[in-house]
Amino acid sequence: MQTLYTHLKVNNEYELCEIPDMDCKTAIEKELLKHRISFFIKWPKTTIFSRNKGICTVCVNESAIDEAEEIITQFCEETGYQVRFLIKHSTAGDDLF
Repeated sequence: MQTLYTHLKVNNEYELCEIPDMDCKTAIEKELLKHRISFFIKWPKTTIFSRNKGICTVCVNESAIDEAEEIITQFCEETGYQVRFLIKHSTAGDDLF
């Protein structure tokens, strides 16, 4: 027996920000976990000509965008880390299937 939602594909994740520094990534991960915000880190596909080595993207659920943005903004102001906010729909799930 299959439910109505068996074949439904849901992707409500958004790319929140790009982080160029690994120390900053670790600190932001801890900050998001402290505030109980679910997230995942998206790494770019590596190529020979890739110039953005080490840059990763933090993705969050659509319902947590505002809170996560506020937390990261405040954290970066306090620590001096630099991130670039994207806030666009993530395509991370598309390459899994």
